[in-house]
Amino acid sequence: MSNMVGIGPFIAIPLILGTLGGPHSYLAWLVGVIIAIADGMVVAELGAALPAAGGTYIFLREGFGPKTWGRMLAFLFIWQILFAGPLEIASGNIGLVQYLKVFWPSMTDLQMKLTAAMIGVVLIFALYRKIKEIAKIMLALWTIMIITTGWVIITAILNFDPAIAFSFPPDAFKVDLSWFQNLGKGTANVLYLFLGYYQVCYLGAEVKEPGRTIPRAVIYSILAVTAIDVAISFGFIGVIPWQEAIASESIGAEFMGRVYGPWAAKLLAGMIVVTAFASLYALLLGYSRVPYAAARDKVFFPWFGKLHPTKEFPHRSLLLLGGLAIISSFLSLEAVILSLMAARILIQFIGHTIALFLIRRKRPDIELPFKMALYPIPALISLLGYTYVFSSLGTQYIVFGLVSIVVGLGAYLILARQQGEWPFNKDVPE
Repeated sequence: MSNMVGIGPFIAIPLILGTLGGPHSYLAWLVGVIIAIADGMVVAELGAALPAAGGTYIFLREGFGPKTWGRMLAFLFIWQILFAGPLEIASGNIGLVQYLKVFWPSMTDLQMKLTAAMIGVVLIFALYRKIKEIAKIMLALWTIMIITTGWVIITAILNFDPAIAFSFPPDAFKVDLSWFQNLGKGTANVLYLFLGYYQVCYLGAEVKEPGRTIPRAVIYSILAVTAIDVAISFGFIGVIPWQEAIASESIGAEFMGRVYGPWAAKLLAGMIVVTAFASLYALLLGYSRVPYAAARDKVFFPWFGKLHPTKEFPHRSLLLLGGLAIISSFLSLEAVILSLMAARILIQFIGHTIALFLIRRKRPDIELPFKMALYPIPALISLLGYTYVFSSLGTQYIVFGLVSIVVGLGAYLILARQQGEWPFNKDVPE
């Protein structure tokens, strides 16, 4: 939950409102929640069945075949993590700085970008330690996140004005092809706010009672974050007219400032900064485990498969992903969010759903401690929903997602030839 809430609702709501130009943009919440819950059922079933460090990497490998297509898709998942992971972290860095600007209003664009990059440096140093120490820190940061969002939600309930919140523009429901494409783009921003419900699967080997714990962690976090983020989203436009909210960089602070005054704006901004840092902390923690696990299984470049000699954590992937996040922090927030969604939808979300179908059909040797209700309906909703969102992102982002996969295929073939693995090893069974 620290990962999923973080800075997300405090920076993405203006982007969601801008997709259709009004409160009707929140239809994206309905579509996004349906897709997230459906995909959460997929992740819960896979995570309970295959609890190991790597998450989706393991799902793809076992679903498509560990020696053939699954090996290649597992590599491509790790490859896209090198793109999407740093972009997701960078979005938090950028958003965190937007709230730091509440305390430093004269901050220029260049200073904001440099500060966002510096946050990435701090994250690397903060995570350069053992997992048991990190668990204690995460609990404290999660507590601050609950207090922050609780204050916002209670304030929203007490000050909500329906006349402001539901002031629709005249052509709000003029439905055409462009309307559906913008709804899809808004849904992409909503799904960005849910990124992280699968994060527990990256640490699957370190989770106690995974068959019980992982499904609960996934499903409960989606439901709880839905309640938190939807309440915050409507609460903001119940106080700040949506025409002004669209242009706001620090909508949470502005919301509190209008209700209580400048002191509340600064207090909430400070709490959001801490909450955002908790999210970034969880993100980089989880992502740094993925290339390591793949390298240990000889599916990714061997350089990543080393632990720190004394602190026993995957320091090389931590340094690389953290470094790429620092570089990505110089991009715009919208470009970062849509790029990361383009980079991960095809391989991760669509890929692991197909993997579930294959495991159900062809892998009776894999025990399923948790099975989704109404199978295969949730899996089909996830598959079709993410396909719709990807097709709505815009040409430049679709091209980015496809090109990153093509380049990854080239990298895989180079590694496979060096290792004598499929498709170059003709002795590997189909």
